This record gives sequence, C-alpha cells and structure tokens, in this order.
Amino acid sequence: MAPVHCRATHRQLLTHTSERFVESNQPNGHSAFESPEVSPAAERLRYILNEDDDMPTPTLFTEMDTLQREGDELEWKESARWVKFEEKVEEGGERWSKPHVSTLSLHSLFELRTCLQTGTVLLDLDGYSLPQIVDDIIERQIEEGMISPDLREKISFVLLRKHRHQTKKPIHRSLADIGKSSSASECLCYLSDSVTTRSMNDIADSPSTDQLKNKFMKKIPRDAEASNVLIGEVDFLNKPFVAFVRLAQATTLGGLTEVPVPTRFLFVLLGPQGKAKSYNEIGRAIATLMVDDLFSDVAYKARDREDLIAGIDEFLDEVIVLPPGEWDPKIRIEPPKKVTSADKRKSVFSLNELGQMNGTAGGGGGLAEDEEMPVQHELGEELAFTGRFCGGLYRDIKRKLPWLPSDFYEGFHIQTISAVLFIYLGCITNAITFGGLLGDATDNYQGVMESFLGTALAGSVFCLFGGQPLIILSSTGPILIFEKLLFDFSKNNNIDYMELRLWIGIHSCLQCFILVATDASYIIKYMTRFTEEGFSSLISFIFISDAIKKMVGSFKYYPINTDFKPDYVTAYKCECLAPDPSENQSEVLETLDWSQLSKKECLKYGGSLVGRSCKYVPDLALMSFILFFGTYSMTITLKKFKFSRYFPTKVRKKLISDFSIFMSIMTFVGLDMLIGLKTPKLIVPTEFKPTRPDRGWIVMPFGKNPWWVYLASFVPALLVTILIFMDQQISAVIVNRKENKLKKGCGYHLDLFWVGILMAACSFMGLPWYVAATVISIAHIDSLKMESESSAPGEQPQFLGVREQRLTGILVFVLTGVSIFLAPILKFIPMPVLYGVFLYMGVASLSGIQFWDRIKLYMMPSKHQPDFSYLRHVPLRRVHLFTFIQILCLTVLWILKSTFLAIIFPVMILGLMVVRKMLDMVFSQHDLAWLDDLLPEKEKKKKEDDKKKGKDKDKDKKKSKGDDSEEECSFIEYFLHRNTNPEPAVCAELPLELFMLN
Repeated sequence: MAPVHCRATHRQLLTHTSERFVESNQPNGHSAFESPEVSPAAERLRYILNEDDDMPTPTLFTEMDTLQREGDELEWKESARWVKFEEKVEEGGERWSKPHVSTLSLHSLFELRTCLQTGTVLLDLDGYSLPQIVDDIIERQIEEGMISPDLREKISFVLLRKHRHQTKKPIHRSLADIGKSSSASECLCYLSDSVTTRSMNDIADSPSTDQLKNKFMKKIPRDAEASNVLIGEVDFLNKPFVAFVRLAQATTLGGLTEVPVPTRFLFVLLGPQGKAKSYNEIGRAIATLMVDDLFSDVAYKARDREDLIAGIDEFLDEVIVLPPGEWDPKIRIEPPKKVTSADKRKSVFSLNELGQMNGTAGGGGGLAEDEEMPVQHELGEELAFTGRFCGGLYRDIKRKLPWLPSDFYEGFHIQTISAVLFIYLGCITNAITFGGLLGDATDNYQGVMESFLGTALAGSVFCLFGGQPLIILSSTGPILIFEKLLFDFSKNNNIDYMELRLWIGIHSCLQCFILVATDASYIIKYMTRFTEEGFSSLISFIFISDAIKKMVGSFKYYPINTDFKPDYVTAYKCECLAPDPSENQSEVLETLDWSQLSKKECLKYGGSLVGRSCKYVPDLALMSFILFFGTYSMTITLKKFKFSRYFPTKVRKKLISDFSIFMSIMTFVGLDMLIGLKTPKLIVPTEFKPTRPDRGWIVMPFGKNPWWVYLASFVPALLVTILIFMDQQISAVIVNRKENKLKKGCGYHLDLFWVGILMAACSFMGLPWYVAATVISIAHIDSLKMESESSAPGEQPQFLGVREQRLTGILVFVLTGVSIFLAPILKFIPMPVLYGVFLYMGVASLSGIQFWDRIKLYMMPSKHQPDFSYLRHVPLRRVHLFTFIQILCLTVLWILKSTFLAIIFPVMILGLMVVRKMLDMVFSQHDLAWLDDLLPEKEKKKKEDDKKKGKDKDKDKKKSKGDDSEEECSFIEYFLHRNTNPEPAVCAELPLELFMLN
C-alpha cells in the first residue's frame, strides 16, 4: 500500500486501459469504449435522485483549511474556498485570488475515491459541537481497527486547534505568553505523551465578531450550508486518517468556518509527513465535488458509502482531461460568462434515459448531449385556436386578471424611475417628430398638440387595460404615409378629411373586433424568426437612418464655414446699407442710423447686408454633432459599465448602468448650456388647443360628406386594419419571446381589442392612430431587465427576467400628456441629444438579433467567427445563402417603405411569410431548425417521425438484448478495476464489490 493509502497504481490503470482497447470488438457489434445501456453507477444515482423530496438542495459554501505550524504552535489556516468557483489564498497570504475554475488532476480523483472507500463514512451523525463530532469519528475508527486507541488524544488535539481565517490577521505570541499556558518543551513536543497537559480545545464555541461582520456573506445565499475540508500532515501516523461526515442537522460549529454558516459536511484527511501536495490535491478534489450541483445532491441523499462512490464515478464519467504537454496547469481558467445548468445532467436520471452521458442523442449525426437544441417556435396556448366566439379574448382576460394587483405594486422600484425617464424622452421625441410631419401632411388638421394628446390617451389606456403592458404604442411611418394619401384624396375630391377619417376608424375598429372574435391572431403562429427579424431589423434601421438623416440635415441648415481664412480676418466685415433714396420712404426710415442696426432690424426695414462676413454662422453643425454622437457613445459606454472592474456592483448596476441614458442626456444638456450656442432645441406646445384654429376636439360623424362615403370607407379601412394587425402582433411576438423570460403570459387578443377601441376613440377626437412601436417596446423591455444580485464570486449575474408591471408605461404617457406644462424645462433639451437617443434605441434593438449576427459573418474570416451553435451544424455557405435571402427581402421592404407603395407595406409583411414557406424547398428541415423556426405543421410531422423512430429503436433494443445475454461493463468502472485478472469480465458475472478499490 502506498504511503498515502489513497493512491491507485498507475501501471494497473494503464494495463486495464490497454486491455479494454484490445477488446474493442464485442459480440454485439459495439465498441468497448461505448457506454453501456445502464451502468451500475448511473442506475444507483437514478434511484437516489428520483426519490421524492420537495426540499431543494441548499447551496454549499466549502472551505478548505490546512494544518500549519506558527512558531511552536499548530493552527488550521484557511487556504481556499468555494461557492461555485475556487478562490485560494495567494502565496503572500494577504489577499484572495480571482475566482477561477478548479482544475484537478485525474490522479487526485482516484485517490479521493479510494479514500472514501477505505476511510470512515458517517452519514446523518447527530452532532452539536466539534469536540463531540471529533470524538465520534475517532471512536468509530478505533472500533473498526483503523487506528490504535493510544492515538485518540493526539488526533483529537490536532483537529481541535484554532482556525485562522483569511479575514483575521496572524496572531503572534511571545515566548512569555507561550510560557503562561505550557512550557517550551511541551510546545516543541506537542505530539508527545505530555500533550494532554495543554487545552484539548482551542477552537471557539461561538462565531467571532470577524465572522459575523464578514461582508462575504452577501455572496452566499441565505439558506446556504457549509462543507468543511481539513487537510494536514502529522508525524505520529503511518497511514492516512480519513473521515467523511454528514450531520443530521446543519450546525454552527463556532470558529470552524470563515462565515457564520451552519456546517453540514466535514471531510478530514490527516496523513504521514512528506505528502502535503498530494493531500492538498485530494482536499481540492472533494471541495470541488461538494460544490458540483449533481454530486452535492448525491451527498445530501446518499444512504451509504456506495452511493458516494457512485457519485464520484458519475463525476469521472464526465471529466474532460487536458493533455499536460499542451496546457500549463498553473494557468487559471476564467469563469465562463454563462454557467451550464446542471438540470440537463440531472434529467438523465429523472427521465430514464439510457446511458447517454457523453454520447450522441441518437444515431449518427445526432446532437451531443452537452449541446442545446435550438429554441423552437412555440407560442403556447395564448395563440391556440379555440373555435369559440371570443374564446381567445376570454382566455386572455382570465390569464391576466390574477396578475393585475402585482402589475402595480411590482412597479415600485428604483429601476422604474430610470425606465420612465428613458422611455419618456423617446416618446416625446417621437410625438414631436411625427406631430410635425403629420402637420405638414394634413395641413395642420393633426399636429404636435394632437400627437401629444393622442400619445398620452392611447398609451395610458393601453398600459392600464392591455394584455401586454410592456408594449409601447406610437405612431408609425406607414400610418403617416396613409394619412398623407388620404388627405390628398379628400382634398382632390372635395371630401371632408376629418369625417372620412372618422368612418375609416370606425370600420377599422369593427374589423379588429371581428379578428378578435374569430381568434384570427392564430396566424401569428406562422410568423417564424425569419419574419420577426426582417420586420424588427427594418424598424431598427429606420430609427438609425432617421437619426442620421436629421443630423446630416443640421449640416445643410448650419453649414460649416469652410471658406474662412484667418489671414484675411481684417477684410471680414458686414454693413447695413439703407435702401435706395429714390424710393418712397417714411420719415421713420429716414431718421434711422443704418450703420447701428442689427441684422434682423436691417432686413426688417428693407436694408441690405453687404460684406464678406454677412453669411457667417457659428459652427452649430459641429456642436450638434458633438451632442449627437456624444450622447450615443456615452450611453453605450455607461450601459456596458456594469461589466467593468470599477466600483462596487450596486454602483455599477443600479446607478451607472440603469441611469446611463438619463446621465448622458443631462451631461450634454449641461455642456450645451455651458457653451451657450443656439443649437436647435426641443419645441413643445405651450397652450392646450387644436393646432388648426377652425377645428374642435370632437369630430361629428354626419353632415359634410355624401352617404356613400360612410360605406365606401370600408375599403381603405381594410388596409389600415391589416397594417395595424401585422404591426401590433409582430411587435407583440418580439416582446413576448422566450428569451425575455416573461412569466405573466401574453394577451394578443386583448391587445388587439383595445387597439381597435382606441382607433375609434382617436378618430372621434381627430387624434393620430396608434399601434405597437417595436423599437421603443424593445427599449422598454431592456430598461426593465432584472439580474441576480447575490452571485457567487466569479459568477456572472444571471438574467432573471423582466420587471413586468404597468406603472412605467402609465407614468410615461401621463408625463407625455402634461409635457405642455413642462415647456419651460423641456425647451433646454437640444434636438441633437434626442437624435442620439434615437440612434441608441435603433442600435440597441439590433443586439441579440441572429440576422444581424449572420450579416457580420460576411466580413469575418472563418477562424475569427464566434462559436454560434448554428455554425456547428449548418455549412457556412448555407448560412450565407439564408442571410442573403433575408437581406434581399429587407431591401425590397425598404424600397417599398420609401415610396407611395408604403400603403401596401402590411401586405408585404405577409409576403415574408410566403417567402419563408418557399424556403422549405431550398433548405432542409435540419438547417431551418438551427437558422429559423420550424413551421407548426412541419414541427408536428417531425415529432411524429421521431416518435416512430423511437418505437423502432425500442424494438431493436429488445431484440438485441434477447440475442446478447452478456451486459457490457462501463469504461470508467473497468478503468478503476484493480483486480489483476486478465480475463475480460461482464457485469452480470462480477459482483459490485470487485469494482471498488480496496
């Protein structure tokens, strides 16, 4: 037996590996390295983990202490800790290392396995203090003949020494202080028989002040329990002293742990001197296993020693070995940005899947077990066709009513403030922009005032009663073009525009009701990622292009003085010359001193400006560009600041990142005020009255148009309805994506119902029509995203979902309504700053769109391309072809949007669905499953085919089992088998004990 007593012989392991390789041709035709149908370890774990237990396994905080000599005394010194990742005390001993992924030697795992086999395992021990637990461990070892009784006091003395944690400074004692408790000879010979004269228990009975005030508690969940690992070498043992203890109840063991967390598990390894490195690696191995989600479950539910061994075997089955010649073990691997969930590993045991830990999911070309299948197009029962009158609407109301109270009280959070400020500025900018354009298109029948009032009314009502209050309503480009065409038609045919518009709104409202009553939203099931991404990308590009166009327009309106030459500055002047004296002039004009008049006064009284500097304007365009690009770039920088290394987490996330847009706007508004240039400012109406003086707030339905107009308006209303239906429902699908982890359900039918009502209401009041705004809604979602606050060191904050509530939307639209009273404040906001906000919203909405990621692949060499999952399964040329088709469709939509044909824009969105249907003839279902979503009927057929294949496979398995009576042993069990028998053995003939290390 090796000195460590936990060591397996490498030569024997390699011998069995070579034997396994030679016997690769088995009677059943399978390779010897393939996993069996069910290994004994997997079968045991399936039985353990499937036991009914409603209580979730607590998070384990693991601390490893090593035995150190401080002067003439012994003490336990904290050397490493784990919550998810490993942190070790640096060699200087004054700081913790960065969290990193634990890298273990395979040999240490084999030694640990043998340690658990040969050592003491006490499960569900009734322990109330560390001295009592130590006594129980020693008593068990004496009973089993592992140690002699004369070692009791020596081992107990060592295990009850004081623990010094990294948070505490070293305790230095003078020789005089040492002499007060014991003589120098007693300290030097602490392991001699005279050791009993010293205190047997140096460890504190209760947590110290340092433990209670330790800020590290913030990183540990409240229900966490501790696992303590004690590793040391002594000179009175000739073989290792090993014990694994699980307490029946987690107990706080005084100063044993760095933080006041109750201890559940205790692992002790004391061994002969000279093997400190080996002991340390075994301690790191068990500590790493204890924070492994699967093994920790096994440790909590294990009934005996064999269950723990099975847990280690399963861990070894999934271990990946890095060749020592190609990797430096001293390198610390950074924690991944996203930790793979252990649910997939656990599902193998709960779903009765047979031996597919590391193989493929089924047959050649299948998916590896550790790879995620693409999330398919599943919209749930929200869009199920009920076949009943208003069945979908009834389901939406029934689904949303229980959440109504929480929709309000969950909005009381500081994050709501930042979201309201962000979306409010976006909404008023949109309202002013579209209001001004509507005023130009309709001869001020609808203007900025109507836009403000309509936005406030429609938005607040929708957020109060709608099915998905995270959706933001706004005017859209296609509606603006429709309004312009409708106004021109009315003007050319002597038809009253407002009355015609009212009847179109009424018809459109009724048509929306019909769509709701017949569950027409079911068609959204056929809108796959191809259609959604094409639509959302188009809207995002519109936001980006409009922001850039407006910025470029500033350079035309305020041209930069490129012809200015500093050397001729003396020649630059501008004078006001009086008009020709021959013309009739009043006495007032004759008395004016024309040389003293300002530019405005000179032009007002008919004078002329003469001089090379008369056309000079300040560099407002350059200043506007600084405000525009500065707002955008600062917002992007501050938004990403939560991932930086500076400042505490709360400052980075809660203050800087969440309020990034507000801070950027305030910064550049302040810069504009400081410089004092007359940059274009936000213009807000100051009086509550219609933009056009000859119209009121209510439009009468009769009296101005012929009777046939009331019926004929059904035709243009149909176009409006299609436009609203497509725009509203596609935006809703994008908002309700599974990636956003919404928990309160959708309300497609309820949303369309309220949009129809608001269509009629806005038509009666002469206000613009409103529908879901994709980009602003995505920005609303982004501003309300929640992340985990208490995360383990090194673990990236996990996305938890969105703060689903109605308060932000209601507050945004109420503020929009009262903005006419905030004109004295809002007039200081430069328009270029708001253009920067527009640009940020457009760019931010592109992030996370697979289509945009695939466009960027065109400009990347293959070796530099990101490791996207679809690139692993679909040839790159097919990916490029799919992207090219999407680009063509987007180009066609862009061209249509820019012409008078924009009125048929919704029909073209339906055309995208037709194009997607035709892609089934170009791409295989396998490629489409990774690049897009399968259409509902295709997905159904695929499931039926898989079901048939599964039945055939089960028949083949039963047949093969009948032919082959022998059952193949798992590779890892054979690898661990230390019996020197050269004959290959089958599992049915060998008892389980022969596979365990003795």
